[in-house]
Amino acid sequence: MPPRDQRTAARKAAAEAAQAVPDASKRRPRRSGDPITGELRRRDVLPLLVLHYISEGPCYGNQLMERIAALTEGVLQVNPNTMYPLLRDLEGRGLIEGSWEHPDRRSRRYYAITDAGAQEYAELLEDVLPFLGALARSLDGIFGEIYGDA
Repeated sequence: MPPRDQRTAARKAAAEAAQAVPDASKRRPRRSGDPITGELRRRDVLPLLVLHYISEGPCYGNQLMERIAALTEGVLQVNPNTMYPLLRDLEGRGLIEGSWEHPDRRSRRYYAITDAGAQEYAELLEDVLPFLGALARSLDGIFGEIYGDA
């Protein structure tokens, strides 16, 4: 087949393929991620947990990720691409302060809560409570409906 005919055939095949794919505006929107963990992330639960653990004493990033995973039995997995930007944001806002375990070399960076962070923590406790309460009641209701008193 001459090159011009090949290009024409390729264009025709591309046009047919485009017609076979539904128009994006007519498709049902895809939900990204898990609805429960997505809401936990959107509702400031992660900053609340970070400030909670740091208020108990200085913590480092991996330790925070492990504690959150253990608390939620793995339901809320936090990876470094989420945790470290959050820690930098909280530090930039003056809510926590970081210090290196060994200042002469980069090692673990421990974070401690500031007075402003303690105030933010108290405000988040109140702000997030209605959502967490509703979530707990909802999950208890679903569990009870499906499994009874198991």
